[in-house]
Amino acid sequence: MATSENSRHISNNMLPEPTLRRLPWYLAYVKMLDSRHEEYVSSTQIAKRLNVDASQIAKDLSFLNIKGKTRIGYEVHPLTKALNEFLGFKHRHNAFLIGAGSLGSALIRDLGLMQFGLNIVAGFDINPDIVGKKMGDINIYNLDELPAKQRSTGVSIAIIAVPFENAQDVANKLVESNIKAIWNFTPYRIKVPRNIVLQNTSIYSDLAIMYNRMEANANNNNNTLNK
Repeated sequence: MATSENSRHISNNMLPEPTLRRLPWYLAYVKMLDSRHEEYVSSTQIAKRLNVDASQIAKDLSFLNIKGKTRIGYEVHPLTKALNEFLGFKHRHNAFLIGAGSLGSALIRDLGLMQFGLNIVAGFDINPDIVGKKMGDINIYNLDELPAKQRSTGVSIAIIAVPFENAQDVANKLVESNIKAIWNFTPYRIKVPRNIVLQNTSIYSDLAIMYNRMEANANNNNNTLNK
């Protein structure tokens, strides 16, 4: 099987986004197997646990030059290392958190992010009740201090967890402060230059989809009962 070093030679830009979204699922499962000291796993086994077609799994992993052995499958430990390396979870990525309210403070205290390589090193806000204090080990600074902090630390990732009406202004400030990647937790669809990596994660959109599907299922069940 290809080593994790070889897999890093594959550009992430070559991977379809659906593949990139599935790779962490595979990693979570094989990490569990690795912790149990299991040596091999087949694409069929992964498929049954994750509800992904086995041929799709093989195709996804082939993008990373990872191939299984005939009638044996993939070596669990090397597969775990290769996925971890390729996805960037093995390396530490320092980040700023903008907006230390309820959602932002929860992200600061989420130690699980460290397991995936994201290390929040500072928080920023404009609320005088928050600025100048600490959340855990993280200092909360005034947003005006962000450009100077970026220059002194070289941080290139920022997380936005501010009220949606402030999202675009904050994004503009981040771009001006040499931030290269933004993880947007607001429901506002911010605009950034094409050279800035933008990832939107709206829990409100997910809630809307869940509520809508629940209602649709309830209506379908009622229609079935009334027939």
